[in-house]
Amino acid sequence: MDWWRRLKKNPLARFGAILLLIFYIAVIAADFIAPYDPYASQPNGSLLPPTKIYWASQSGQFIGPHIYPTTQGDTNLDTGDRQLIVDFKKPSPLRLFVSGAEYRLFQLSLPLPPTWDEATILPGIPLNWHLFGTTDEAKFNLLGTDDQGRDQLSRLLYGGRISMFIGIFGVAISFPLGLLVGGISGYFGGWIDSIIMRLAEVLMTFPSIYLLVTLGAVLPPGLSSTQRFLLIVVITSVIGWAGLARVIRGQVLSIKEREFVQASRAMGGNPIYIIVRHVLPQTATYVIISATLAVPSFIGAEAILSLIGLGIQQPDPSWGNMLSLASNASILVLQPWLIWPPTVLIILTVLAFNLLGDGLRDALDPRSLRR
Repeated sequence: MDWWRRLKKNPLARFGAILLLIFYIAVIAADFIAPYDPYASQPNGSLLPPTKIYWASQSGQFIGPHIYPTTQGDTNLDTGDRQLIVDFKKPSPLRLFVSGAEYRLFQLSLPLPPTWDEATILPGIPLNWHLFGTTDEAKFNLLGTDDQGRDQLSRLLYGGRISMFIGIFGVAISFPLGLLVGGISGYFGGWIDSIIMRLAEVLMTFPSIYLLVTLGAVLPPGLSSTQRFLLIVVITSVIGWAGLARVIRGQVLSIKEREFVQASRAMGGNPIYIIVRHVLPQTATYVIISATLAVPSFIGAEAILSLIGLGIQQPDPSWGNMLSLASNASILVLQPWLIWPPTVLIILTVLAFNLLGDGLRDALDPRSLRR
């Protein structure tokens, strides 16, 4: 386990791994951590800035962390600023582990076409406890609210489920396909190798962004936003195996001449069995590193498609469609809290995957392993 010790000694890789662990735990436990329903609108609560936390009452007496009910007032037509109406007569204390909207923990559902009923795989555990919140009527919007009065933090946590897992879903489709096709091409060679590699070269000539935009535009309109994007990821994953297959093919060309492969072949081993059992495992180092570095590309694809309106659609949250408000210049100036949180999360997630991938590449380098 020398590679594991080297990986743990790499501070940047350790930072990336810890950051990803925190993000994945947060989005998996979004039902518990999020204070509110991400689809619920607050009365007179659109475009509220992050809620201000008070520690002392209006008379100056320390009463602990609390907030006051806040709503939007009239808009200044000259500056565009909105007046905030704060009811200082109703302090609401902030508490951990408060009751709120009911949810089902660990519920897993399979999205189906809109004409079918939704099939629940795991029913989940009914709960109404949330990590933090208030005990009175005031709403604690840690990151403010959007133009529909929905809590931004809750939508970020729920939207992270799409943005964080879409990369893993895409890699789980494209990498096994690229491994198998590249292994077959390199092992058999000849006309099989020529046909597969020419097909791979044709697929690699497609510009990915234009392909994604075209696919998003031609999909059936009756699909839900989640089904729509999952279908795009499946299609692009099936097409995106070409680059990996070419690299695996080059590695297999050298691996198939080694003694253990020749011995298995001499003993009458089935070619597919030899490829899967003996050849492809030798490429595991490259595959692990490539998979880690490939996940950010799927996260970026989700952000781009949702940003231009072809991915996850409102009211379903995702980091990409939350960024779509950046097209409005007034939002950037007057309500920056709507833009910065999803932007920072996307940047940190991509950075964390790249740091972890670089750390794995250094730790699994065969030259360092020999040393």
